[in-house]
Amino acid sequence: MKNVKIPSTTLEQWQLLQAVVECGGYAQAAEALGRSQSSVSYMVARLQEQLGVPLLAIEGRKARLTANGRILLSHAQHVLAGAHRLEDLAASLERGWEAELRLAVDVAFPTPRLLLALAAFAASAPQTRIQLMEVVLSGADEALLAKAADVVVGTRIPPGHLGDPLAQIEFVAVAHPGHPLHRLERPLSGEDLKDHLQIVLRDSGTRSPRDDGWLGSTQRWTVTSMETSAAMVAAGLGYAWLPCHLVTAAIARGAMKPLPLEQGATRRVPLYLIFAAGVRIGPAARRLVQVLEEAAAAPEPPAIA
Repeated sequence: MKNVKIPSTTLEQWQLLQAVVECGGYAQAAEALGRSQSSVSYMVARLQEQLGVPLLAIEGRKARLTANGRILLSHAQHVLAGAHRLEDLAASLERGWEAELRLAVDVAFPTPRLLLALAAFAASAPQTRIQLMEVVLSGADEALLAKAADVVVGTRIPPGHLGDPLAQIEFVAVAHPGHPLHRLERPLSGEDLKDHLQIVLRDSGTRSPRDDGWLGSTQRWTVTSMETSAAMVAAGLGYAWLPCHLVTAAIARGAMKPLPLEQGATRRVPLYLIFAAGVRIGPAARRLVQVLEEAAAAPEPPAIA
């Protein structure tokens, strides 16, 4: 390897400099670190000599950073933090914690609850990266079969996989209050719906896509996100079954209104936590499952602004 330049300063020197500044002097830093004052003074003096820039100024009994010292130590603190993260990662890997997890989540799972789970996971496993994939219907199955995910939140457990119930998501049929279906002012049948535009969420799977929820309407628009479907319903373009957690606020402010169906006005869709077959379940994966279960069972989290 050509032109490799090894830094002349060390992390230890920068750490000692930071200790001198935080403790207010060499003697205090030496006591805090359990080292001799002479060794601390020597290391910091050597650092300044190597850099050719004064880093500290002694004012009375206090050691204070010079202007250049503040700039350099500020950059060094980022390096020190990175070194600590590296050591934490090594310790985590030594304990068997995974460096990365791939999580596939059906979009029916409430986003505020997902964020609650991910925040808890980040606090307890900061060294584990998360790759998040949002899926719809059979997209969860495909993520498992293609081994593209380690942990999946999906609407069913495919053969050959293990899973546990996570949540029941309630969907409600809604349309704009001024929609022609509401102007009928009577209980609605399935035949009534077939004459109007239904907005359906596209299955993200490609092998065996499912048409769950479609009633065979001659008019159908297909979208890729529930938020888009909700916006279309609120704009009066059509009707759709949408998760209650997504439309409760819109119903309260009069932007949507539940359809008075004789049957099927609401639906419950189960969600399961599923492990990919043949994948080693390590401590990070178990922790991820735990925080997802806790988030699913927690009181209603705050909505996203």
